[in-house]
Amino acid sequence: MLDYDVKYLKFKTFLNTYCPHCNNSFNIKTKTEHVIKFNAKYKGEDIELRLSPYLDVFEVECSIDLPEGAVLDDLICPKCNASLVTDERNCGECNSPVALVIISAFAKLINFYICLKYGCEWHGLTKADERQIKLKIPRQEMPEQDQKLRVHNFVEVPYGLTTELAQLEAGRCLQCKKPLCVDGCPVAVDIPGFIKLLREDDIDGAAKKIKERNVLPAVCGRVCPQEDQCEAKCVLGIRDEPVAIGNLERYVADFERKMDLVKVPLIKKKRKQRVAVIGSGPGGITCAADLVLLGYGVTMYEALHEAGGVLLYGIPEFRLPKSIVSFELDYLRKLGVKVELNHVIGTIYTVDELLENFDAVYIGVGAGLPRFMNIPGENLCNVFSANEYLTRINLMKAYKFPEYDTPKPSGNKITVLGGGNVAMDCARNALRCGAAEVTIVYRRSRKELPARAAEVHHAEEEGIKFKLLTNPVRYIGNDQNWVKGMECIQMKLGKPDDSGRRRPVPIEGSEFILDTDMVIVAIGTGPNPIIFSTTPGLNRNKWGYIDVNMETMETSKEFVYAGGDIVTGSATVIEAMGAGRIAADAIHKKLTKKAK
Repeated sequence: MLDYDVKYLKFKTFLNTYCPHCNNSFNIKTKTEHVIKFNAKYKGEDIELRLSPYLDVFEVECSIDLPEGAVLDDLICPKCNASLVTDERNCGECNSPVALVIISAFAKLINFYICLKYGCEWHGLTKADERQIKLKIPRQEMPEQDQKLRVHNFVEVPYGLTTELAQLEAGRCLQCKKPLCVDGCPVAVDIPGFIKLLREDDIDGAAKKIKERNVLPAVCGRVCPQEDQCEAKCVLGIRDEPVAIGNLERYVADFERKMDLVKVPLIKKKRKQRVAVIGSGPGGITCAADLVLLGYGVTMYEALHEAGGVLLYGIPEFRLPKSIVSFELDYLRKLGVKVELNHVIGTIYTVDELLENFDAVYIGVGAGLPRFMNIPGENLCNVFSANEYLTRINLMKAYKFPEYDTPKPSGNKITVLGGGNVAMDCARNALRCGAAEVTIVYRRSRKELPARAAEVHHAEEEGIKFKLLTNPVRYIGNDQNWVKGMECIQMKLGKPDDSGRRRPVPIEGSEFILDTDMVIVAIGTGPNPIIFSTTPGLNRNKWGYIDVNMETMETSKEFVYAGGDIVTGSATVIEAMGAGRIAADAIHKKLTKKAK
């Protein structure tokens, strides 16, 4: 019954279609079917015609096979048997006869013309009418794994949009002349352009359009906070829910990959200059891809034994399958980027030593230094940083133990400190690794949680508990120095701090003990000191990150550039990619000028 109720609610947002003669509705609304039915004649034969509830007239379904370009003899109201063909106008595209129906949108009755030529999309609406109709199409949500099943596996939670859902969602885009969604994208993807191609069923073309600006659409479609970036600027979101840009991006990227449509472009011009990229995360991948396509020789250095950076060791399999990351890195290698693994820059080579062999260097090492709270008991066994915990699970494949050698960190009552996406990842991982109870402890209220709403929603669905307005004071250990509990204090919100959020203030005398046998600290990260300790002249800002010219991403050392978390602190995948793109463009301009 619940399933039916949900669908019925969606019916209310469908367009209603009426006969101009008897005023009856053509809409059929049942538990399994929501279409618009007409009777028609073709070459003297009576046929039944079905249209979608959104009047996609080019998606005609018929009880007989109609050849492309066929013209119906008549279109008839099934309620009063009156002909709907009108003499007042013909099709504005092919001059064929048209039928007239009335549709309602925002309490307004609008004439809608159905061209009788099969395949013709003309409908005679003004742009204003089209916008009102599109506002009536509900946002199409992705199907996903049932929460009771997914807590026992590491399979990706959302299944992705089907072709039908993707094209329906693409139909909601208003195709604005001044698309604000593009302004909200850190790499300026032509969002209306790729959605238009998707709507026209050119899915491969849509994927290629995205890749003009974004080399990792399958990744960004999954993990980027579109609700705070492109979708936050969507004009449709003012009166309704915004277009699901991220879900559409994921759909076209997955389609391109699964249908084997990815093509490696031919690089016509080869340059003698060489660039070193330190770090193989999203910023490094973007910078390397842009430069190799411009003809530069690019070598990427990765400290770990597998490339991918935070995409590989930080984001869980159920959010970002590692097969997708591997596919993108294979594509990068096919472009000509040389990837050197197990190279910790700052020890094997310094930045200055790289400059002896390369014309420029891009630093995209992220911010991988764990942060702790410096409270008593942090050295107890089973107190992990989020970095170590996620690296064990993701990169070292602990979730596949004993197939892989790394065992899963074990705990029965697991506590995660923090409220960001990393905290959600840790908590949801812990549940899948067999914990009986997982609790997220966060010092502010739910409103201030920095994690994506979708991640919080998924965590709650999966049974993870939230202990808000709570802060740890000390860890309590047993005789063997394993953590067995955590003393906490309750908090209240005071005045806003520098971040704009209300500052949490301890409530005196509110201390209590929380039972736990494993703690994961996910309260942020800082810059790794290795590069700084071996690179004199590399200036840092007051937070300890690399100081750069934000217009070019160049550091205080000439021909040395940096971007991503090592510059901004913990941020998003797409913001790191945007920095990589800016740096690649600046490197190209500077090396071109130097060569001349």
